[in-house]
Amino acid sequence: MSAHNKLDKSEAQVVPGSGLARSAVLLSIGNVASRILGLARETVISTFDSKLVGVFTIASLVPTLLYDLLIGGMLSAALVPVLSAYARQDRQEFVRLVRLLLTLFTFLLSFLAAILWLGAPQLTWLLAGGFARTEPELLDLTTHLIRLIIPAIWLFSMAGLLTAVLYALQRFTWPALATAIYNLGILVSAPLLAGRLGITALVVGILLGSSAQCLVMLWDIRRAGVSLRPNFAWRHPALGKIGKLYLPIAVGLVVSLFQVGLDRRLASGISAQSIAWMRYATTLQQLPLGLISVAISLAALPRLSQYFAAQQEHEYRRTLGRGLRMVILLIAPAAIGLWLLGTPVTRLIFQPGQSSIHDTEQIVQALHIYLVGMIFAAVDFPMNYAFYARNNTLLPAIVGIISVGVYVVTAFALLADWGYLGLVWADTAKQASHAILMAALLHWRVGTLWAYVGRGVFHSSLAALAMAITILLLLSFVDIHANDGFWADTLILLAVGGAGLLVYLTTLTFFQLEEIRQLWGIVSQRLGFVNGLFLK
Repeated sequence: MSAHNKLDKSEAQVVPGSGLARSAVLLSIGNVASRILGLARETVISTFDSKLVGVFTIASLVPTLLYDLLIGGMLSAALVPVLSAYARQDRQEFVRLVRLLLTLFTFLLSFLAAILWLGAPQLTWLLAGGFARTEPELLDLTTHLIRLIIPAIWLFSMAGLLTAVLYALQRFTWPALATAIYNLGILVSAPLLAGRLGITALVVGILLGSSAQCLVMLWDIRRAGVSLRPNFAWRHPALGKIGKLYLPIAVGLVVSLFQVGLDRRLASGISAQSIAWMRYATTLQQLPLGLISVAISLAALPRLSQYFAAQQEHEYRRTLGRGLRMVILLIAPAAIGLWLLGTPVTRLIFQPGQSSIHDTEQIVQALHIYLVGMIFAAVDFPMNYAFYARNNTLLPAIVGIISVGVYVVTAFALLADWGYLGLVWADTAKQASHAILMAALLHWRVGTLWAYVGRGVFHSSLAALAMAITILLLLSFVDIHANDGFWADTLILLAVGGAGLLVYLTTLTFFQLEEIRQLWGIVSQRLGFVNGLFLK
């Protein structure tokens, strides 16, 4: 690296400002659009028979699992920190590295897709072998859908790589909107093609949506001035660093993906419907996680990486602590609302389709268990990313392996008596064990964050209790189990849920939390919170 491209210590200092806030805002806006369209997508999917939805869920798991293994873990643990460093220090070398990564992954992903197409029957047996005992007629359909969906592996993974490049360039707008664009694929294709293609219309939607997602981010990278010509100079020091950071994560992900595959295999031995019930409950659980925890964590990652590189530990702890406090403050009302109003929410989103009253009851039972794990998962995301920002991927990987062990033991202990709900409890136990271990390790390596988090946790808990009491009092006048239709459920959610949320915010306002003053500023100034949501 030439001398003029190197940064001395004074230049490496990261000046606190509104960058994290603006990044979180952009990601949150994109997440809102994505999650709204995602719920609409799941409503469309629920119009299909729940058994067929179970088969589709198994097939769509293949590109999802491989994306998580190849790109998902690498994105936050290795790609963003390494690319961010090059983007900040040497733009020309950054462009060369981007070209190399795109070229390398193009060949690797194409080869992998070909292998998986040939091995589709074996994949079916691994992920859905339980159908052989419960519903053998679904095995051939599962293999067929897996083969059709395999190109999405290439598209998902390349989109993930492009996302890392844009994050490193501090360009969050189009990556945030890309998932929303992806969801449009199923929303467009399913109504148009379901009559002719049946459940295959959903696979077509995934391929269309992932293609559009990729093209949008390619366009934004070109707008950023990054040329995408191939680079076949395979030797680059950054590859070794990325590999070193990613290897522990890869090991942990292999174990984690084993857990997901085992979960689906065990569920297929119960019924295809149970897979659909778990899918819908997971969708509701992941809505607040994506809007809140993931958005805040992703926005904080580049800045935490810079603070660590600049040895600004105070600002590192301050940013992480404020992020955790904001996650807790926002996730609490979401958990209370979904727990107490899960029945009308589920009915509103899924019962307009093929879902029956029995389906709704099963989904809500799973949702209540998943929500326990959601609380742990919400604080777990920022803690994982805090270690990634310190170039430490080994400890999160070890914790991931331990938590999968907790899942396996719990799943086999509860499966016989609890059925698919035993699998849901096992997933919750995994989330809880992971978060508790990460909190202990974070305290050991970073130090206490209680000065930044403690007051917010205490006051958020009191406000959540006030919200729960309010909703329960109002529900004493309403029968939420009476299926009175779309508008009745909508009115319950707006009136009862809105009143509970108002009590929550009012209680926090009484405690004079800084975050609440900023949230009220959002309402009064629309998007004026870009100047200080996280950093003063």
